[in-house]
Amino acid sequence: MRKGEKGILIGSVVVVGLVIAVRFMMGHFDASDDKGIPFYSTASPELRMAAMKIYKQENCKNCHTLWTVRDMMRKVPAPALDGIGSLHDEQWFYDYFSAPDPQQIVPSRLKEEFRMPSFAFLSEQERRTLAQYMASLKVEDWYFPAVKKDEYEKLTGKVFNQ
Repeated sequence: MRKGEKGILIGSVVVVGLVIAVRFMMGHFDASDDKGIPFYSTASPELRMAAMKIYKQENCKNCHTLWTVRDMMRKVPAPALDGIGSLHDEQWFYDYFSAPDPQQIVPSRLKEEFRMPSFAFLSEQERRTLAQYMASLKVEDWYFPAVKKDEYEKLTGKVFNQ
């Protein structure tokens, strides 16, 4: 690194550090507004383990995220599953997983190779386990409107109007 480049790098670091320090002192990083992580599950440990076994077996993680930070570089824009149980009940999930063509229940604008596959081939107990677990994935009430809007628009490509 040349002398001039080092000076620019050091100057940039100092400026960024000063901006962060000033914003912190002015209260722009007030943690009192942080309500915490809005997602939780009502599932028992046994249900969680059984459902996660199916989740891994069927490679759901190739398209969906669950209990993790979303990778913005992902090529498949499938919905995150955190909080999805606040959108639908257990029977809805069971019907969805049992449908020969899930697109009939939730039309998708994704390319065909990225669309939700049918899980009708799974045993009834496996579909019920997945449905029960998905229904257990809740989101705090204060966060729900934003999740509902975002997931609806992502899935349908339409503007959410409540």
